[in-house]
Amino acid sequence: MNKFLILVFPLAFFSCSGPKEKNKPATEKLKQETLSPNQDIQAELPSANTESNKKERVETDMIFFGGGAFLMGSENGMPDEQPVHEVIMKPFSIDKNLVTVQQFREFIEATQYKTDAEKFGDSGVFNLDGQNWELLPGACWKKPFGPGGPDAEEDHPVTHVSWNDAVAFAVWAGKRLPTEAEWEYAARSGKNSPNKFSWGNKVAVNGKYFANTWQGTLQSPETSDGFLFTSPVGIFGENEAGLTDMGGNVWQWCSDVYQAYPGGKIAIPEDSNVKVIRGGSFFFDQYGENSFTVSGRSMNSLETSLFNTGFRCAKDEKDKD
Repeated sequence: MNKFLILVFPLAFFSCSGPKEKNKPATEKLKQETLSPNQDIQAELPSANTESNKKERVETDMIFFGGGAFLMGSENGMPDEQPVHEVIMKPFSIDKNLVTVQQFREFIEATQYKTDAEKFGDSGVFNLDGQNWELLPGACWKKPFGPGGPDAEEDHPVTHVSWNDAVAFAVWAGKRLPTEAEWEYAARSGKNSPNKFSWGNKVAVNGKYFANTWQGTLQSPETSDGFLFTSPVGIFGENEAGLTDMGGNVWQWCSDVYQAYPGGKIAIPEDSNVKVIRGGSFFFDQYGENSFTVSGRSMNSLETSLFNTGFRCAKDEKDKD
């Protein structure tokens, strides 16, 4: 059984590509299990460094940031976003877009890697009919609503990937997961932007939406932005730095352990198995707009896979000046 950990944002995690209709109820109830130690990701990829696989690695557009100082966090957000503190950034590049189903498929075909969801036999899905989270048997990156549901769409962000799976892809691609600070710096377009969201301060203007987020209630969802579940990567446009989906669509894994900021007033037990996720998703969140701001934070266990969680990659760079 998959290790599904519901933490501070119990309704924040839900994603999938597919038709705009409610998912079918599953029969198995949600269960929880204790976490096992992190596995050696490199050992999961016995053929990742062969010459043939190096040639097959996915090429993606990346946005370069030259580094510098910025103010991380928000005094107007949730308690775990405080206090605002200065962070010095080293040069890095981050993927322009979320990793897509097609790109993840190329990784699977090149390495024969098995995701945590495939090994456990289930993954987390919110059942709109039953109004509850459940571990859906057979749900995985290629079948987000289980064997009886539609195939994942190739140009949508891959979902049902755990932190372990995201790290494995990044290793194969010659990259890594972004740090939480890198993610926020990129969302702010590499400066001390005062904007609440990566694209500005409003979710929509004159009916034009800037991100794939939830509208309506859990009981009566709406699709004013055109999508109930995931949307094609990049369809809502870019932020000032040229990045897409830096808010909404799917939550994004970061490399960091989830913990309080320096000088923070809330107590967050530090657990190496619990990792940061950023960006919010298309699904309902009890904290509303605060879930997909540039400073919004959440977390989940490294073995958890859900239908509203994906990722993008980053890599170290030398200053180009």
